[in-house]
Amino acid sequence: MRLKGQLIKWHADKAYGFIAPTGGGSHVFIHKSAFENRQREPKLKDVITFSITKDSDNRYCACEATFSGEKLKQKKPKKVSLFSIFLSLTFLALLVITAFLGYFPQKIMLFYLSLSFITYLIYAFDKSKAKRKAWRTSEGTLHILALAGGWPGAALAQQLLRHKSSKRDFRVIFWLTVMINLGMLIGLHTSAGAKFLAIFN
Repeated sequence: MRLKGQLIKWHADKAYGFIAPTGGGSHVFIHKSAFENRQREPKLKDVITFSITKDSDNRYCACEATFSGEKLKQKKPKKVSLFSIFLSLTFLALLVITAFLGYFPQKIMLFYLSLSFITYLIYAFDKSKAKRKAWRTSEGTLHILALAGGWPGAALAQQLLRHKSSKRDFRVIFWLTVMINLGMLIGLHTSAGAKFLAIFN
């Protein structure tokens, strides 16, 4: 829902200020990066139309802000990454096949499948919470789940649910956890790792 208000405070040196909503209520924090038109310098009493979101510290703030007379640019929906979906499904399929052929412990295979399913559900619940402006699952928790082996479920959720799929910093860390997890999995097939695998056989 789009809201309208007037800029009542603006700190040019720190590039942030506060909006007084037209319908009343608490003042809304806004950073210059929230403006669609960043070439124009905000001034006191500017009439601004905006949406509400939460920052990294779970605090409400303005986003997609436009000055009076300007229109919000319609953003094209980002394409689904077929690579992420293909990689996740192929990885899980290979785990199942190698486990049933006896080349990989079934217990670890079931662990990956279960954790991926749980991670997918947590992403789904987090997206639902985001829509309801409820308390969110921390990004750290999502990364830990991916690192532990739930990354296939996370990758599928990011693309199929379109959740956490556009935030660049999150995506960089996510793919780092994927590489670390795959590295550990490859390590299990070394002579030292074989002793660990033998525990699950």
